[in-house]
Amino acid sequence: MSNSAPNSSVTQQRINQAAWSACDTFRGVVDATQYKDYVLVMLFLKYISDIWLDHKEQYERDFAGDQRKIDVRLSRERFPLPEGASFYDLYAQRSADDIGDRINIALDKIEDKNRAKLDGVFRNIDFNSEANLGQVKERNRRLKHLLEDFHKPELDLRPSRVTEDIIGETYIYLISRFASDAGKKAGEFYTPRSVSMLLAKLAAPTSGDTIFDPSCGSGSLLIEAAREVGSNNYQLFGQEVNGATWALARMNMFMHANDAAFIEWGNTLTAPTHVVGDRLRTFDVVVANPPFSLDKWGADEAASDQHGRFWRGIPPKSKGDYAFITHMVEVAKPLTGRVAVIVPHGVLFRGGAEGRIRKALIDENLLDAVIGLPANLFATTGIPVAILIFDRSREHSGTNSDRDDVLFIDASREFTPAKSQNLLDAGHLERVVQTYRSRDEVERYSHRASRAEITENEYNLNIPRYVDTFEAEPEVDIAAVQREIEQVEAELAEVRVRMAGYLKELGIDG
Repeated sequence: MSNSAPNSSVTQQRINQAAWSACDTFRGVVDATQYKDYVLVMLFLKYISDIWLDHKEQYERDFAGDQRKIDVRLSRERFPLPEGASFYDLYAQRSADDIGDRINIALDKIEDKNRAKLDGVFRNIDFNSEANLGQVKERNRRLKHLLEDFHKPELDLRPSRVTEDIIGETYIYLISRFASDAGKKAGEFYTPRSVSMLLAKLAAPTSGDTIFDPSCGSGSLLIEAAREVGSNNYQLFGQEVNGATWALARMNMFMHANDAAFIEWGNTLTAPTHVVGDRLRTFDVVVANPPFSLDKWGADEAASDQHGRFWRGIPPKSKGDYAFITHMVEVAKPLTGRVAVIVPHGVLFRGGAEGRIRKALIDENLLDAVIGLPANLFATTGIPVAILIFDRSREHSGTNSDRDDVLFIDASREFTPAKSQNLLDAGHLERVVQTYRSRDEVERYSHRASRAEITENEYNLNIPRYVDTFEAEPEVDIAAVQREIEQVEAELAEVRVRMAGYLKELGIDG
């Protein structure tokens, strides 16, 4: 909108650091899983306020004081702001005794003005919460500091100064830092960036695809899948059970210019929301990092599921892994849909109902690949995980119906060690993706297992059964070792004789 281009001197790092420093107001006194909501909502408010301000100033220049034309243009803004509800209005009132209430009222006004896009986005955040922010005096102090932190020049987010890509990356950066602080509680809202990138590349969405994540958290995996398309020709869909996390996902979509994304609030397993009439909507690509081995996932209701998703069997009450997998396979488009899902290793070999469901999926020729990843990639757990890829083009009459092997990749030893978590770098991702696409067999790394081989292993998909990573110890030449020992002993005897001579010269009795 502005005549001036964004300032190239505004670096991603500077914006990230400034946004992260705003968290100091809460760090140490408020749990990371809670203060992330206040910081991210404030970042979003600052973002839409700066866009509004930038465009308003441009319209005032363009229309030379013609208020009617200015008002018409502002009414067509992406996020029109009601009078008195911008970040700058709140900043001017930052010392008010009821600043928490004033922020809440402003957010309500913004939501009401943008009902089609923002309906419900702020319902789970309370800037006047004593439980989260402390008693009045302390709460007011923190909120004043928060407003002041976001008023710093480094966080001037006007489009004439900062590109949308940088703002979106800052949002992702903050979420990743919050996940690191939150530790095991982070699983509900974040998948490590490198893992999301890998999953997106393996799912390989293309132009025109519909992309769905049934447990989308803050939406970062969907964002990575969208990037993988390489154009703006796609549609994003997600569902998230946690209301606060759902709100973060909605804001994440806006920060990345994915305003048209359909992100729904609800329980995917018991009340899926993406339906057409009375049938589940189907998608070209389905990706997810669902909660591992979810207890009380809804097994009691599964037998009477109105969509008939669990016809292969009902997963155990205490482990919802195959409930998510089943749902994902069922909502992938028949004959063309692709599924990529992160799972704990128990999914590969546990018996009982899970074993029966696993057998059914393999017998239907849907399983395309099993990829083992390193341990300690997640803030939530140190266990190694795997990626399962299902391809419905392998079904009867599908374009890949003649493919009946399963590719196993053991990438568990390929990582860069870091202080708190192991990392996957670009080279690690590239090797996995290229091996998957080529389906090459690489010694101690990948193997194509035939259906007969899997049947012989009783449908156990434990990766070491298929990829032999054993490296034989080099043979030891015993005679050579003995000669080395004798040589060392001779040299040691010589040193002792010389040492005794030195001691004698010094008059020391050795």
